[in-house]
Amino acid sequence: MIFPRYHLEAEDSLEVFEFISVGDKGEIVKIVQFLQISDSFYNLGFGDKNLETGEISDIIVSNNGDSRKVLATVAASVYAFTSKYPNVLVYATGSTKARTRLYRIGITNNLDEILKDFEVFGLKNDEVQKFKKGVEYQGFFVKRRG
Repeated sequence: MIFPRYHLEAEDSLEVFEFISVGDKGEIVKIVQFLQISDSFYNLGFGDKNLETGEISDIIVSNNGDSRKVLATVAASVYAFTSKYPNVLVYATGSTKARTRLYRIGITNNLDEILKDFEVFGLKNDEVQKFKKGVEYQGFFVKRRG
């Protein structure tokens, strides 16, 4: 995706990324974490970094005025992670229905571009199906195309 995004910092495993959101509320450190669930299945966690504990808070609503740039940066982390681990399935969902809807809109608006590199699936009623525009999903899966 060719959108403005923030510079990502990552450890060698590319399982944890950090970047700084710069906007209306100042600088906010964000974390993207790929948590291994099984051999080839990872959950994408994303949120603000708690500077005291180092943990992710996916509940905080930053409203920093840069949501497109933040989402493009998270997408860039998925590209980087799946470049290193091309055979994994990555699952993502929002911490609220509104955030899941935001992710669905982001996928929908960029679907043609995303489909060049990924297979995209949605989780609906606990069933995985090929992603379709206009369908409300519980979460999303992506897998690099071979």
